[in-house]
Amino acid sequence: MGPPPLLPRQRGALTLIAAELTSNAVRHGHVEGRDFHLRLTRAAGTLRIEVTDARTECAPLLFDHEPRGDVESGRGLLLVARLADRWAITPRVGAPGKTAWVELSVPPY
Repeated sequence: MGPPPLLPRQRGALTLIAAELTSNAVRHGHVEGRDFHLRLTRAAGTLRIEVTDARTECAPLLFDHEPRGDVESGRGLLLVARLADRWAITPRVGAPGKTAWVELSVPPY
């Protein structure tokens, strides 16, 4: 028997987080001729989302407050931080780049 299904709010959080991290990888982490990688894993009550890109020098600025009202970007990682149980940006292993990872608590199986 497989794992229990995610609750609607968990599916929504997963969707928003994956969309934000992959969008950031395309917009800020793109290197010509290289792709980003999305990995989803679920084990022991944790759903983990990892997005890896090829740009080391474009690490995001992490703020703990919203940008001014007239600024058009900079809120995505705040959204990720508020939805995630744990998250970080770490250097990519074995190649240039970085990995943004997020963990969400989900029903164990």
